[in-house]
Order: sequence, then C-alpha cells, then structure tokens
Amino acid sequence: MSDDAVTVLAVDDLPQNLRLLDAVLSPRGYRVLTAASGEEALALLPDSGVDLVLLDILMPGIDGYEVCRRIRTLPGFEFLPVVMITASGEQEKLRAIEAGADDFVSKPFNQGELLARVASLARVKRYQDTIERQAAELAGWNAELEARVTAQVDELERVNRLRRFLPPQLVDLVIDSGDEAFLGSHRREIVVVFCDLRGFTSFAEASEPEEVMGVLAEYHSALGELIDRFEGTLERFTGDGLMVFFNDPLPCDDAAERAVAMAVEMRERVAELADGWSRRGHDLGFGIGIAQGFATLGRIGFEGRSDYAAIGSVTNLAARLCAAAGPGQILVAQRVFSAAERLAAGEPVGELELRGFSRPVRAFAVTGVDGGSGRPDTPTEQVTT
Repeated sequence: MSDDAVTVLAVDDLPQNLRLLDAVLSPRGYRVLTAASGEEALALLPDSGVDLVLLDILMPGIDGYEVCRRIRTLPGFEFLPVVMITASGEQEKLRAIEAGADDFVSKPFNQGELLARVASLARVKRYQDTIERQAAELAGWNAELEARVTAQVDELERVNRLRRFLPPQLVDLVIDSGDEAFLGSHRREIVVVFCDLRGFTSFAEASEPEEVMGVLAEYHSALGELIDRFEGTLERFTGDGLMVFFNDPLPCDDAAERAVAMAVEMRERVAELADGWSRRGHDLGFGIGIAQGFATLGRIGFEGRSDYAAIGSVTNLAARLCAAAGPGQILVAQRVFSAAERLAAGEPVGELELRGFSRPVRAFAVTGVDGGSGRPDTPTEQVTT
C-alpha cells in the first residue's frame, strides 16, 4: 500500500460489518481502520491521519449522529468527509444532514455505490488538503518575505544612519562584520578640520532663503566629495560650518597629512565656487582651521536619532583657528604643521590669542602642498609624493 493511500475509518458495533467494509475497500488500495464504537472512533481520529469516515448510525453508547456532531467540533476535522450508513428512510437522512454528514450509504450497501461515494469524497478531501497545504506554504512564504523586508528596512536605516557620519568604506566594513562596538565611547588622538564661509551671515540676511539653500547645496556637495575621497569622518554640518576629523573611527598613520591635503583642495574648490557666487553678487570667502589632540569620541543621541561626535579642547581649537583665518587662509596648529611637514608648505603667523584658551597658540598658514596642488588620485599617494 502506498504512503499516500486514502485512509478510511469504518465505525460499526457489528464486527461482521467492519470485516465486510474492509474486504470491499482494502483490495482497491484504501487503508482501512476500524472502530467498534463512537467513543473509540473519536479517540482514534486525532493521530490516525483519517481522510474519510464511514459511520453507522445505530450504535450503543453515543450514536452516529452524536459522533458526527463531535467530529465537526474537533480542530482540523471540521471538513472531514463523513458518510453515514443507514438502514432507515428519509427521516434518518435528514437528521444525518443536520448532524453534519456529507453523504449516505444504505444498508445493505451496494459495493459499486459505496466505492463511488468513497472515491468522490476522498478526492474532495485531497483537494482540501492541497489547498490547506498551499495556503500554509503561502503563509510561510509571506512571513518569510515580511521578515526579509523588515530586516532589509532595518539594515537600510542602520546603513543610512552610519553613512551620515562615517566614510563609505568604513560603513561597508561595519555592514560586512556586523560589529559596531568601535562606535562606543573611547579616547583617541585625532586631527580636526573646521571650516566655514566668510560673510555668510550678511549674505543670508540679504538673500532669499531659496538662494541661500542653493549656495549651501553647491558648497556642501563640493566639500562632501572631498571628505569621502580623503576618508574623513564628518561630524556635522552647521549651516556654512563643517567639522571633519581623521584617525577615528578608522585609524590612519597620516591623519595630519590627509587633513592638510584635503583642506588645500577644499580651498581650491570653494575658490572656484566663489567666482560664480561673485558674478551673482555674493561676496563669500572661506577659512579653515586644523588642530591635533586627544578627544573622547563615540555615538551620542537618543533612540531614533544619533550622531558620532568628538568631545575635547582639540575641536574648540580647530574652530578658533578657523575663526581667526582670513578669507582663503588655512591656519593650523604647530603640532599639525610638524606632523605634516613632509607635505605641507607654509609659513608661521606667530602666536595667536584665541578665545577660550589661556595661552597664545602658535599657528602656521598653509600655502599649499609640496609636489602639486594637493590633487592625488588617492589619499595614500598624496603623502608619498
């Protein structure tokens, strides 16, 4: 007998009737289970894999009507085909329908009629099983698809949060490794670049908001490409102000050189933009300050909104040097100039009195980078020329 044979449960209190049903059905490939009472039949159902029930009406204990009614209340058996075997007339058939029977076979039964009714209802049961299986598979696929979409949306939101302040190559590293532990609070020496536009406040007061936003879009786009190329970490935009640092969270041995080379290219890019702005009547300059020192770094914020920030006097020093710089000037602290001496060309500007610092700060003005305009193909090449 094949594994997918139709299983029929024959229920009758007379053993000779059960033997007869088995003798008719088994040779046709049906798997026949028997029960001598309604109670035994109900006990067999949950674990028997029954596809169809042949149920005698008149039995001691609970009769066939009650057995049928109870079958219809069992979870998973609401649509199990039930064929009532009756020797009486139309009244019993009516009661059988009311109890939930699907069909009838009269005693003494005709073998051909019995086989036809069993085959027809077994075929319906197989269709129902197929539909239920496909519905379960579809529900499983939908659940899996929903889980995948949710995971992808979560990953996309996570990536977008990281891309707001990390270099693209570092975001890729986080995605591949799945480890964000290095974004936790820690202390490290960094090089900070702070820059902003000169005359921006007056320009913003005298211009339409749309015009201000257009200038900022050009400005941010030009500097953003350089930040990515030199693999800097963007901490924030504050209108026309912008802060970038190097050596965290991605360590680099040439942080000062990268910062200086990037600053030189930023100055050149903004100078090109300023020519266009000037033709539109906007007088905007550009200043940069660079400092090196230790800071505490890590992710700050709250659920749903966070940034990666550097906290320490080094950030204030870079901002003060930027504020002291004239249009087109790059002012760097002595420590930065010394660390980038292989690359940076410049001249001392003396000791500057900077707000918030009790001692004068010795600074240098970077005029360019040795060996070219500071436009290497990669940040590595720029420091080996």
